[in-house]
Amino acid sequence: MKDTKGESRSPATPDVADMERAFIVSSSHLAIPGNEDLSEFEFALTVVNHAFHRWMSRGMAAAGQPDLSALDTLILHSVNHRNREKSISDLMFTLNLSERHYLNYAMKKLDEHGLIQRQRRGKEVFVSTTQKGREACMEYARLRRICLLEHIPQNREVGDVTIAEVAKALRVLTGFYEQASRSAASL
Repeated sequence: MKDTKGESRSPATPDVADMERAFIVSSSHLAIPGNEDLSEFEFALTVVNHAFHRWMSRGMAAAGQPDLSALDTLILHSVNHRNREKSISDLMFTLNLSERHYLNYAMKKLDEHGLIQRQRRGKEVFVSTTQKGREACMEYARLRRICLLEHIPQNREVGDVTIAEVAKALRVLTGFYEQASRSAASL
């Protein structure tokens, strides 16, 4: 190697600042140059999604409802939100569900466990939690405080950003993925 004056020098360990950043991705064929960060984001999203689903299922199991999936848990908490009944279309919109049969299957299970009740008014079905459903949600919330919230930093920072900033970025990215879905559907 030659230094800036053109003189020979022995190769040294490269400066860390000069090294390319190593991206953590699950699919190298998607990590095309210039877009590695998006592939890294998608892998992180996949891992956090699975961890979140695992937490919801195990948290609800600890709350006394071991047969509920993550989607069942999400739907139960959404139905319980503000202690007001919800329409099927409200639930689908709020949870960004595109397939009604997933919601129907989950509601059937929640109904069989005595956690929700359904009422038909005209063509619309409205759902609300039963006392048992509200108690399950409250126990889940209590366990969430103990198992999760106590480990979250009080300043709400993760790295150099707050949890609120991460949530805002995820909402913006959701729009990009929604548009990509529409584009793919039109191909």
